[in-house]
This record gives sequence, C-alpha cells and structure tokens, in this order.
Amino acid sequence: GRMWAYTVGFAVLPHVGGFLGWFINRKEIPAWYEKLKKPSWCPSRKMFPVAWTVLYTGMGYASYLVWSDLGGCSSKAIVPLGLYGAQLALNWAWPPLFFGARNLNMALIDILCLDGLAIGTLCSWYRINKVAALLLVPYLGWLAMATCLTIRIWKDNPEQKAGKKD
Repeated sequence: GRMWAYTVGFAVLPHVGGFLGWFINRKEIPAWYEKLKKPSWCPSRKMFPVAWTVLYTGMGYASYLVWSDLGGCSSKAIVPLGLYGAQLALNWAWPPLFFGARNLNMALIDILCLDGLAIGTLCSWYRINKVAALLLVPYLGWLAMATCLTIRIWKDNPEQKAGKKD
C-alpha cells in the first residue's frame, strides 16, 4: 500500500508549484497578459490549465518511476532527480517572473535555462527508465512552444522587457 502513496505523491508534487504560480498571479493574467501583443498561433488561455494538468501528472509519475528504479533517495538518484528538481524549480519560477514581475527578460532567461535542464533530465532518465524519459517528451514539446511564445512576446513587447513600472 505504501508504493501507492509514493506514486500519488510524486504525481501530485509538480502541481503544487503550478497551482501556487497560477493562484498568486491569476489577477495579472486578464489585467496584463491579455493586453500583450501575441502571435496568431498563441494557444487559447483555456488550453494552459488542461495542458499543465496532463504534463505535470506525466512528469510527476515519471519522476516516481526513476526514483523507484534507483531504490529511492540513493546516491545514484542525486543527478537524475537533482536535474528534475532544478528544472521543476525553474518551471515554477516562470509564472511569477512573467506574470507577477512582468519581467520578460528574466522570464526568457528562466525558460531558456529550463529548456536545457529539461533536456538534461530526459537524457539522464533515458538510461534509467525509457518510459519515464518518454513521458517527458510531451512536456518538452509544450516547453518548445512556450519558449517560442516567450521569445515572440519578449520581441513584440519591448516596453515590457524590464518588468513592472511603478
């Protein structure tokens, strides 16, 4: 019965930061984000919570598979789960930087570093558990779109690059 609790815990963990990021910044989305110049291919606002629910659950379950295959918090788990934790921290940092601080420069730096860590996570997981690595592929696809969107918003809204003007 304990493995079930671990599975659920790992699957839920990524949602914690995602939910907090949304909750803290939810007022900034209609107030500020809607007014930004965005490309025609920008997904509808309704798509984001659906996509993140699926992606966070998949990445959380994948992290459980890696953790389980490496025997829990062993010395072998430091790099693969450390990369995962670092990319998750950058993932969680993006909404407060983008929506909260309205700092497109920092949001862009964050997502570019996130991309590198997410790719590193997938590569390190591939040697441990191929299913876990494959579960990250949709996440990397969504991150590629989100990175392109961040770059376009950064480029097309130059007055917003440095952050909130008070």
